[in-house]
Amino acid sequence: MPKMKTHSSSKKRLSVTGAGKVKRNVANRAHKLTGKSSKRKMALKQSAYVHSANQKAVKKLLPYQ
Repeated sequence: MPKMKTHSSSKKRLSVTGAGKVKRNVANRAHKLTGKSSKRKMALKQSAYVHSANQKAVKKLLPYQ
């Protein structure tokens, strides 16, 4: 069986932790920041984990991580 290919955009946006969880960045931090409060912008800097319902699908995109 041939090797599986890693999904290119996923490897740039997601990372797998040592515990096996998938880490992602939070959306809405790219532009139009003037309408958002400082508190909200600081919260958006923090990374989040992919929800457990989507974990299996995301791990298929990153087979060797």
